[in-house]
Amino acid sequence: MPEPVPFGDLARECRALAPQLSAAFERVMRSGWFVLGAEVAGFEAEFAAWLGTGTAVGCASGTDAITLALKALDVGRGDEVITAANSCGPTAVGIENAGARLRLVDADAETLMLDAAQLAAAITPRTRAIVPVHLYGAAADLDAIGAVAARHGVAVVEDCAQSHGSAWNGRRTGTVGAIGAFSFYPSKNLGALGDGGACVTQDPGLDARLRRLRNYGQADRYTQVERGLNSRLDELQAALLRAKLPHLDAWNARRAGLAERYRAGLADCVDVSQPRLPPLAGSVHHLFVIRHPRRDALQTFLRQRGIATYVHYPVPLHRHPAYADLDYASGAFPVAERAAAELLSLPMHAFLSEDEVDVVCDAIRAFR
Repeated sequence: MPEPVPFGDLARECRALAPQLSAAFERVMRSGWFVLGAEVAGFEAEFAAWLGTGTAVGCASGTDAITLALKALDVGRGDEVITAANSCGPTAVGIENAGARLRLVDADAETLMLDAAQLAAAITPRTRAIVPVHLYGAAADLDAIGAVAARHGVAVVEDCAQSHGSAWNGRRTGTVGAIGAFSFYPSKNLGALGDGGACVTQDPGLDARLRRLRNYGQADRYTQVERGLNSRLDELQAALLRAKLPHLDAWNARRAGLAERYRAGLADCVDVSQPRLPPLAGSVHHLFVIRHPRRDALQTFLRQRGIATYVHYPVPLHRHPAYADLDYASGAFPVAERAAAELLSLPMHAFLSEDEVDVVCDAIRAFR
């Protein structure tokens, strides 16, 4: 039997960058400064430059980035925020932590991104923001979503947790809406060695407010001018992210090559399909997701052969017990519910080998 194929292997990445990561750690230790110092400022500037526009404000997590973005846009109690039903819990938590009420829209049947046609019908007088989620490394239809938002005078906050470097119509995700919310959870295309996040904006006023809000709402050390959070990217994680950022474009290119190998290897599997990319979207292949009508049986078959897979996501948001009070009935979002039963994420990371991809493809072709 071939060697096991893990879903991800962060140890490979750390081994490859061990000298740079060790140097970053030592630099922070020698500085004696661990919160909101030169490393955070350096990473914020470098990440914004990598995105090509705007400013970046580091924070404690991607979930907090959504909360901070909404609070900076004055979204709070009594307001509604719309997101996709086929996202995961952290998106919903970020919205509700801002004080807003969560509202859901189904996904487009082909792309599995938030359906802009249904979005327009979901807008109410209380809607203050839309949070499209860029899933699997691709981009949601920001032109269509932005048009709905502009027509109704609501803000767009991009959830970029899975889209570091992907593009919509030539612009990198996170730079199109009012604010882009990024996660640096370790498994992301750009991951810290712990939690971390950032908000990206083109608006100097929002930038200044985000910096206050992440630090208790303080205008200076002992003057709080509004109610904020304690949500700061720490110096060590910033330094580690600075060591990784110069490699991100190459890692994304590597993922693209592996995705092509998967597509070629699975081309003759009639029961295997993939979500379609929106026409103007690019992908950085955070995940390589397939659909299969017998997903659970396929996942068991692969597990028995030492191949690790995941489901992103097995339960649509409206089916979680925590959100029963939203009063969405089973079947309310049929595309999201069908996707939850059919999607399977195959091993995908920048340090995956071609041989491992071939092992996965061979196993899927052997499934009956």
